[in-house]
Amino acid sequence: MSIPAERRLNTVRLALRPVTPADRADLVALEADPEVMRFLNGGRPVPEEACPDSDFLTPRGTEPEVLAAHARATGAFIGWFALFDDGWVDGVRTAELGYRLRRDAWGQGHASEGARALVAEALGRRGFGRVRAQTMSVNTGSRRVLEKVGFRQVETVFPAFPHPFPGVEHGEVIYEVRRDDI
Repeated sequence: MSIPAERRLNTVRLALRPVTPADRADLVALEADPEVMRFLNGGRPVPEEACPDSDFLTPRGTEPEVLAAHARATGAFIGWFALFDDGWVDGVRTAELGYRLRRDAWGQGHASEGARALVAEALGRRGFGRVRAQTMSVNTGSRRVLEKVGFRQVETVFPAFPHPFPGVEHGEVIYEVRRDDI
């Protein structure tokens, strides 16, 4: 299956393209890593059939908003990025950024590089006025990524977790970047 060029994004080191069912094994393996899932569900592996009623995304290769990220140099699967259209929120057309990377890709700038590309796409060609992202307060790695890309913290929330795990008591932080900020 050929993916149209307008649905792809390339950065210096990453090739981003919509996920397909052929990505399922990589997506499932990503969520089987307890460290990858630590700030989403306390490190519990996600079942292969996914978690349709969870409050976090468990892509399986059919989600149009999700982009598989591969290293341009090697073609290796690095993880995924997503940009969701949240519609008009407080009078501003808003998108939500999400991402999840393999542990061996952490600390190499891939998250910042991919997030920066999606933010530029959202605030530029796609016409959003704001991009938001949310992470656990204790997830310092994700917070650093968002700050590097230009996001600023705007709120802390305390959602109810049906199965609480360490760190949830500190809440989740919501970050945003607006077109006017860049």
